[in-house]
Amino acid sequence: MSDKPSVLFVCVHNAGRSQMAAGWLALLAGEAIEVRSAGSAPAETINPVAVEAMAEVGIDITGARPKVLTTEAVQDSDVVITMGCGDACPIFPGKRYEDWKLDDPAGQGIEAVRAIRDEIRTRIEQLIAELLPA
Repeated sequence: MSDKPSVLFVCVHNAGRSQMAAGWLALLAGEAIEVRSAGSAPAETINPVAVEAMAEVGIDITGARPKVLTTEAVQDSDVVITMGCGDACPIFPGKRYEDWKLDDPAGQGIEAVRAIRDEIRTRIEQLIAELLPA
């Protein structure tokens, strides 16, 4: 890991879970951790309910755009966190991989997406504690 760890969040559409995780990490870690996100089959736009849920906690992800997962993004990251993308993520030695089992916010109402958002925050706080020990 370099002086500044980098984290890549991957979900299928890069429109909900991975974007919410990237938003939380950027807010809670600031400049201390480099944040990336991508999707194995990116959507056209961010899930509007995910945008709404994040806005409720003061995080604006409206400028985020779904991006396709590339080998380079994985190679350039220290930690790769998948969220339901199966085997689409290439594996490289020396990387830390985690698979977070989270419900997909696609097609869900705001109540369900709030619960996903809050679970992601808890996981992000734990990740920061591991990557940036006091």
